[in-house]
Amino acid sequence: MSEIKKAGFISIIGKPNAGKSTLLNAILGQKLAITNSKAQTTRHRIIGIHHLKDCQMVFSDTPGIINPAYKLQEHMMSAVNESIHDADILVVLIDMTSPKLHDDVITQINKAQCPKILALNKIDESNQEEVKKVMDEFQEKIKPNETIIISALRGFNIDGLLGMLYDYSPEHPAYYPPDQLTDRNERFFVGEMIREKLLTHYQQEIPYSIEVVIDEFKPKKTLTKISAIIYCERPSQKVIIIGKSGLGLKRIGSEARRDMEKFLDRKVFLDLFVKVREKWRNDDTQLKRFGYKQD
Repeated sequence: MSEIKKAGFISIIGKPNAGKSTLLNAILGQKLAITNSKAQTTRHRIIGIHHLKDCQMVFSDTPGIINPAYKLQEHMMSAVNESIHDADILVVLIDMTSPKLHDDVITQINKAQCPKILALNKIDESNQEEVKKVMDEFQEKIKPNETIIISALRGFNIDGLLGMLYDYSPEHPAYYPPDQLTDRNERFFVGEMIREKLLTHYQQEIPYSIEVVIDEFKPKKTLTKISAIIYCERPSQKVIIIGKSGLGLKRIGSEARRDMEKFLDRKVFLDLFVKVREKWRNDDTQLKRFGYKQD
């Protein structure tokens, strides 16, 4: 840590599905944040720490910017606002397949008193004419310090982005030990692995109506026992999640357990339960219990 001369907090912001979590995973070289094609996959602000010999970059992966429709989304947007306020550098990630940002979001970005890097993502799904058009538009709207084209999924130009971030990182001692990857614990990530499988296998409102709580986490050398509760909002959703003869829940458990064993590097015994908490997304008490930051 004594060699660290530069360290900064870097917030990655953008619309849902812009590729923020994919970018964080690409930078870290391993899967930290869950990814899915459905919007609002990320609900919490997740810290990922990238260590260089003389620089420590502390990344924040944030929920996609939306107009909140219920209290859960309000808390998600609070995490985004906090991330913008705390940032030493902002990475504004634009999805080239849907390159739009609301005017109020542009205003918020322009209020940030820090360097801004405009990153046009999914460049492999666009063309040169469209790239120039979008680049000119956002250079005018947010006046970034730098602009770069990338493909987070393909790993294209990630080193170029890191080079820009290095240049703009402030002089500061390291914030975290050299072996620390994130500020979240193992319980958080195994819960996210379960939620990722629910996002993958269920449609319509179910992915947005569920929350996963790790009820028991008992690590041992060769086996970790995990008990988790999947909360949903309606009895009909519970029936769908469990599935006929329990096969739906069994599939979720089997796939999540494999990811957990790879992540924890040991065997996992996983118990899953489904419970109903009506209207929990609009209930401050439940949101606090589920770990969402209170205003």
